[in-house]
Amino acid sequence: MVTAELGPQARATVAGDSVAALSKALRQLGHTVSVALPRYPSHESSGLLLARRLSPLVIEPSLEVTVLDGQLASGVSMVLFDSPAFAEPRPIFGAPGSREAESDGARSALLCRAVEALVRERRAIGKAPDVIHLHDWPAAPLAALPHEEGAPPCVFTVHDARPEPSFDPKTLGLLGQAAYDERALSNGRLSPLRLGLAAAGVATTVSAGYAHELEAGELGPLLRARPTPLAGVLDGLDYAVYNPATDSALEARYDAEDPSNKARSKSALLRALELELDVERPLLVVLLNKDGSDSKLVLSSIKRMLDQDLSVVAAGAGSQSDAIRAALSAMRSEHAGDFGVVERSDEPELRRLMAAADFVLTVRRGVPCAYEELCAQRYGAVPIAHASGGVTDVVVDIDSELETGTGLCFTEIAEGALVGVVERALSAYGHPQFSALRRRLLRKDVGWDRAARRYLQIYRQARGENALG
Repeated sequence: MVTAELGPQARATVAGDSVAALSKALRQLGHTVSVALPRYPSHESSGLLLARRLSPLVIEPSLEVTVLDGQLASGVSMVLFDSPAFAEPRPIFGAPGSREAESDGARSALLCRAVEALVRERRAIGKAPDVIHLHDWPAAPLAALPHEEGAPPCVFTVHDARPEPSFDPKTLGLLGQAAYDERALSNGRLSPLRLGLAAAGVATTVSAGYAHELEAGELGPLLRARPTPLAGVLDGLDYAVYNPATDSALEARYDAEDPSNKARSKSALLRALELELDVERPLLVVLLNKDGSDSKLVLSSIKRMLDQDLSVVAAGAGSQSDAIRAALSAMRSEHAGDFGVVERSDEPELRRLMAAADFVLTVRRGVPCAYEELCAQRYGAVPIAHASGGVTDVVVDIDSELETGTGLCFTEIAEGALVGVVERALSAYGHPQFSALRRRLLRKDVGWDRAARRYLQIYRQARGENALG
């Protein structure tokens, strides 16, 4: 596995969690897995035991990196590349338009060349990997580098194509001619993501729904020119973390056989937010988008939802603009006892919210993998989501009798559509089969085992091509 991030030690996006969980799942299936990534300052305080190799890894005659080896608790091996380029006290990815963001390209090129040198070294001693799995744009250029005959094949996974950074090819000098590949150039700038999609023998993304959206969008011509189609493999959740039967972050544990303790988590949240303490009253948790998109629409919709007999909690207020935060505060005062606000919606707060909720509403467009919706189902909350991207792989609209389906979908992001789908949710809550629906969600398989086995098939497919690019 080649990645720029790995949860929880060096996490920037959900991709870091995915790499950690997939490598762990493959290890549990009996495979040897190594994760290669830069060594960041955050590794210093992570408590990992690392062994520094005596001999540096030579990339070019005048360029070398120090290699540190370690092992995660899952049994997955770690290879960290130590270089001044990775040692700066800065975010893993720079903010768009910043000096750090422009230098991300050079860091990506260094990571790819370091892995190339590591694989060459291992091949020389007869310990080459069977497959190299590249994760997201920072690792993508490795697929385009020249490789010796018989080198292990590359599988490239797109976790999220947004945003798609591009760089001046001169800053990617370590990539050689690959930095000027016409298939990945636009207005004189190179997109590492497109370079990986053009060069990798096998390419995947994190859901079939997202694969279809990418094929229908700007990347469509590039994807259609590939020798093999983009495969969608749905991510899962790590059951060691996401498990209401063992989760120590919860007020009380529960499972599908006895979900009664879910009410204790609901009571704890209602009490903490000073909402009406009635566990029989439906509780809707609304997850605000971290980038603030559609927040005004969501707030105006919540005002209308509060005309119904339900409690509403808006989570993620801390990432919103001052205007949205002020509006949330005013709404909380106006609807005291019915409406609450949670500043954060990250871990483990997210899991506590899911354990308390009867319904979880998300309003997002083009979702790569429906992570929040998977989490809601895992904790017995009914997801309400926009039917786009990876959501279509996770949420199947329930029927009127609640005999089939795993959530509620809406097809238009508009106030009327949001209010209407919540009215449907309230109708479902009063249905005699609602408890059966909750148990069906709690029993649903949302783990990584199925995805890991699918990736093993993909690795075998890639090895059958007997080519890296």
